Amino acid sequence: MRKGLQNSENVENRNYKIIAVDDEEGIIDSLSIFLKRSGYEFTGVTNPIEAIEKVKNEHFDLMILDFIMTPIHGDQVVEKIREFNKELYILLLTGHKDLAPPLETIRRLDIQGYCEKSDKFDQLLLLIESGIKSIAQMNEIKKINKELENAYLESIETLRYTVEAKDSYTRGHSDRVSEYSVLIGKHIGLSEEDLRTLRIGGLFHDIGKIGVPDSILLKDTKLTDDEYSEIKNHPSIGAHILSTATIFKNMIPIVKHHHERFDGHGYPSQLKGNDIPYLARITAIADSFDAMTSKRTYRDSMSLETVIEEFERCKGTQFDPELTDIFLDILNNHLDEIKEIQEKYK
Repeated sequence: MRKGLQNSENVENRNYKIIAVDDEEGIIDSLSIFLKRSGYEFTGVTNPIEAIEKVKNEHFDLMILDFIMTPIHGDQVVEKIREFNKELYILLLTGHKDLAPPLETIRRLDIQGYCEKSDKFDQLLLLIESGIKSIAQMNEIKKINKELENAYLESIETLRYTVEAKDSYTRGHSDRVSEYSVLIGKHIGLSEEDLRTLRIGGLFHDIGKIGVPDSILLKDTKLTDDEYSEIKNHPSIGAHILSTATIFKNMIPIVKHHHERFDGHGYPSQLKGNDIPYLARITAIADSFDAMTSKRTYRDSMSLETVIEEFERCKGTQFDPELTDIFLDILNNHLDEIKEIQEKYK
């Protein structure tokens, strides 16, 4: 019975990749035999610098790491790895417990456990099995969280489409603002994470309009001061709607502050200059550009020349001057990228 169970565990273990780092070839060879027999996919490395590169370029679930090595010690290896990988499960091996790094170092570097080297690997196996169970649980939690995120995104998308169904101007507007924002972000050289935030933030930047009465939202004549005050509530309403889900944490500043002005005369918080979140400043330019180039019931769309003049005029007052110059360069030298987005969301 135990043999059948062991075979089953070995099959499951094949789903996990373990990397061991030790400058003693004999330790690597012993771990290789031991872990492959247990069914794990194993990689052994004797050079800690090479190990860092391997972890950077390949996926591993768990690392077994010697502490005293040359040219760098195990804690230095972890420090380098934690700069780009926060999730790798790391077990530290020490020749003697007195040689282990201080407890505060272990906590700071998020090392999950350590044990002394031994000819027998009983303690290490227990730590590995415990680690693999933790990894399996974390993977399951990630999967559940992803499913919940997708369900929540679908719910918010439904709200967005509800707004767009009511307001013909809003239809396609959020998609274009999203793409213009990403386009600006790419020209600046922002990270993939920031581009994703811009993309989703742009899609949902006007979600708060769900809380604006139709009589105001759909009015085709000039708004009264009171009606305009109602419209100005939509960024705060949108931020409140998205605040119930942690997945929107990074997008909320865009939703809440895309109507702030660089001179501090915007809304809802009258933030000024660099106090306005950077990505919100990008979305503000994208939002205004789409407003200028979209046909409304009470006015025609502006020509490109007029739009460029308007951005030049409002540089440093309504808009971040550096970001405005970047966007003006896009309009003057990369107009085909703008037109491609406009064609996509006519």
